[in-house]
This record gives sequence, structure tokens and C-alpha cells, in this order.
Amino acid sequence: MKIAFVGKGGSGKTTLSSLFIRHLAANEAPVVAVDADINQHLGAALGLSEAEAAELPAMGAHLPLIKEYLRGTNPRIVSADTMIKTTPPGEGSRLLRVREDNPVYGACARPVRLDDGEVRLMATGPFTESDLGVACYHSKVGAVELCLNHLVDGPDEYVVVDMTAGSDSFASGLFTRFDMTFLVAEPTRKGVSVYRQYKEYARGFGVALKVVGNKVQGPDDLDFLREEVGEDLLVTVGHSDWVRAMEKGRPSRFELLEAENRMSLQALQDAADDSYAQRDWERYTRQMVHFHLRNAESWGNAKTGADLAAQVDPGFVLGEPLAV
Repeated sequence: MKIAFVGKGGSGKTTLSSLFIRHLAANEAPVVAVDADINQHLGAALGLSEAEAAELPAMGAHLPLIKEYLRGTNPRIVSADTMIKTTPPGEGSRLLRVREDNPVYGACARPVRLDDGEVRLMATGPFTESDLGVACYHSKVGAVELCLNHLVDGPDEYVVVDMTAGSDSFASGLFTRFDMTFLVAEPTRKGVSVYRQYKEYARGFGVALKVVGNKVQGPDDLDFLREEVGEDLLVTVGHSDWVRAMEKGRPSRFELLEAENRMSLQALQDAADDSYAQRDWERYTRQMVHFHLRNAESWGNAKTGADLAAQVDPGFVLGEPLAV
């Protein structure tokens, strides 16, 4: 399953995504974790030192390699230079799988050892001095979107993406790439404002959205969230001494996380697993093509000097039967 964590800045989005990743690893699930936030904090939340986190390779820096690998022998893509972030796969394209080794993972992923297992961690990379004033967030996550477009994952495999704060992902088709989106919301008016934006923007795209209430301190907070988000509220998370110690760089073993918070993480996994029954590869591919054609017309054709609509393989549907 492909799972996104979103929310406003300071909501606890990265902390909760890191806890969920640890939970999956403890359950011996294969996990690819992706830090797609412009503020790169997922590595530290998973226990990397500042130096180790800084050494993570930036996916954007390896975009030529990613494009060339994914292009494969697809005859509709005349060169890797004509691929953009929304380029969909077709006959002959190379696809990514969670459990395999491939040149993309070799260049962009690093193993992170946790208490109860190991995950692959990938990162978009932080803004550099050369990016200031000339680049935007979306130029950084283009590699993530391209990889997700070419990813075939099964029901017992997990790709967990820590997204940028707010609703920036709606500026591309990235928000449709997930089986489940967990929106982390605090019990405040600002905390639920991003939820309303997401709910409205996602309308009509079949985005599965559930709210995780964070920093919930009592019945009044719970009642507020229930009134504001209704049945989209999945679980709530309260104060955690384990998390406080983790944020100080001194976490205890993950098995000592409070029982109620472990139960909340299991509820997240159950919701993600249940979403598998709603997976529609034809819709997924159709949305991929929709956003590619929009990007091609608005800027892609002019940038590459090619007719990017020709990259669409009308007979191709991404799906698990290809993962044999």
C-alpha cells in the first residue's frame, strides 16, 4: 500500500509517520519510507544523527538516472530528457517493486535499522543555496512522483510518504498516488483548516482520507474533532513520554511505546490494509494520464520541445499482474 501523511506545519505529521514506520517494521512488513517534505526531518525521527541524515542522497540529484532506468525500452519515450515528473509507464517501461534491489534504490535509498527491523529510506533532498529564488518545492518532489507512477506494490508491502506541510501537493497529481492519506490534525481551528482544504480539493478523485487527531488532551478536544471532521476521524493520539524522549534523541525501545498509542498505530495499519479492497488500477492509471496531459500542455511540451501526449500508451494499465 502507498500511504501519505499530511497536515499543517507543527501538527506532528513527521512524528506520526515515523511512529507508523516503526510499527510496520516491528510487524516485519517491508517498508520504503520517503521524506517528501521540504523540511527534511523524517530521518532524524527514525533515529538518524544529524550527520547521517545529511548524508542521505537527494532523489532530485539522481533524476537523470531515475528517468533512464524507468524509461527502459518504452518506444513512446524518445529519450530520458523528455520525461517529466508525470510521465506514465507504458509497454517496455521498467517498474519499481518494494522488495527488489534496483539502481534507483541503489542510488537513492539507504537502509535504516530500527529496534525491530529495517526499512529503506529515501529523501527528496533539502533546498540548497542555488535553489533559493529559482526553484520551488514541486521541483524537488518530481522524482517522488515519477517513482510512484512506476511503482507496483502488493497488499503486504508499504510505501510511506511524509508529505510537505499544508496542501501544496495539490499543485501536481501527487495527491492521487496513494491508497490511503492520513491527515494529522490538532484540535484547533487552524488544525482542521488543512483537513477542509484536502477534503475539498480531493473531491471527485477518489482519495481515501482519514484524520488522525494529535495532541488530544481530553474529552473536549475529542468532541471538537468529532464535530469538525465527523466520521473521517479515525483515531486520536495523546501525550507520549516515549515520543518526548525520542525528540530529545534518547528514545527507549519501541516496544515500550504506550499501549494506547500502539493501538492507534494498529488502527492506522488496519485502515490502510482495508483500503486495498478499494484499489482500482484502471482509475489509478487514468488519473496518472490525466495529470500528465495537463502538465504537458501547460509547461512540459514547451520545456522539452516534444509532444508529451505521445508518451501515453493507451493500452497500458499499471497493475499487480505485471509483478511476476
